[in-house]
Amino acid sequence: MQPDPDQTAQLRVELGARGYPIHIGPGLRHRADLFTQAIQGRQVLVVSDTTVAPLYLDDLCNALTEFECRTLVLPDGEEHKTLATVEHIFDTLLEQRFERSATVLALGGGVVGDMAGFAAACYQRGIPFVQVPTTLLAQVDSSVGGKTGVNHPHGKNMIGAFHQPRAVIVDTETLDTLAERQLRAGVAEVIKYGLIRDAGFFVWLEQNMARLLARDRAALAEAVARSCANKAEIVAEDELESGVRALLNLGHTFGHAIETGTGYGRWLHGEAVAMGTVLAADLSLRMGWLSMAERDRLVALHLAADLPIEVPPGLGPDDFLRLMAVDKKVSGGRLRLVLLQAIGRAVITAEFDASLLQATLDSACRKAVS
Repeated sequence: MQPDPDQTAQLRVELGARGYPIHIGPGLRHRADLFTQAIQGRQVLVVSDTTVAPLYLDDLCNALTEFECRTLVLPDGEEHKTLATVEHIFDTLLEQRFERSATVLALGGGVVGDMAGFAAACYQRGIPFVQVPTTLLAQVDSSVGGKTGVNHPHGKNMIGAFHQPRAVIVDTETLDTLAERQLRAGVAEVIKYGLIRDAGFFVWLEQNMARLLARDRAALAEAVARSCANKAEIVAEDELESGVRALLNLGHTFGHAIETGTGYGRWLHGEAVAMGTVLAADLSLRMGWLSMAERDRLVALHLAADLPIEVPPGLGPDDFLRLMAVDKKVSGGRLRLVLLQAIGRAVITAEFDASLLQATLDSACRKAVS
């Protein structure tokens, strides 16, 4: 059964010649026309993982019958987001003699999308790719904006490239099979948009969190569309993260320290971002920027989503500071953080009191061991 085009929303990331559509709707993995619009050459490599491929790879390949389609299934998990894994993508492209007109298509969550996009950015100095994100986190965040890359033992996402996709095709039906923990982790990135620039969306999330967690299709579709609209506007204004786009990293500097310090894969990215957002809110409160009432609303919404609000045991303040020093937002040796002035208004700044950051970390780490 073909999906109803009337149920499909379409947004656009406006980047001139590099602009592209974001299609959002149920059953889009079956829409051959959407893939035909996005793929120019004949050769397609579909990159997926061991969790997603058994569920959706055949459906996608059936929509690509007019192309010369090959597939590659990678191991699932953040711990596999490495240069060594990307080598398998290069091996397949070379062994199958893929040309510069070929397209890499990423079918999976953020890990698959980041690695497939990075491989496409590097292969023959750049070939097209298309994102087909299957997790909430990837649908609302990582599939949009062209950030690609891999992790390094010393820091998350420190090796990568900006490489915009030709299209993002969001099949909301894939959220039906998403693990509960992964769904909640994706909600953390949804909350982020309300906090940094869309206070009305934050209120909507307060009112509709139960519907999201119950996988109400209309609520999920609205959350995805509103998140993507926010991100598309930011990326169009600042493609290479020289300014306002850095606001999308609310919670990420703290969160990346958690992911690196605990070992990639132990905490999901969204879980670490949620905890990082709580820490950023605490520092914002200590600086007198965020009111206690707003901080409490932020914490309450994360609790409603069953997201962590306490740091993992064994990670101390010195560990945080050491790991946060290896961050893409460090400039001139100074750490910059995304902090909140209000719900719906964030800033990126290096003008924070280091003693207050220390107090935030001391308090959070003390609670973790108490």
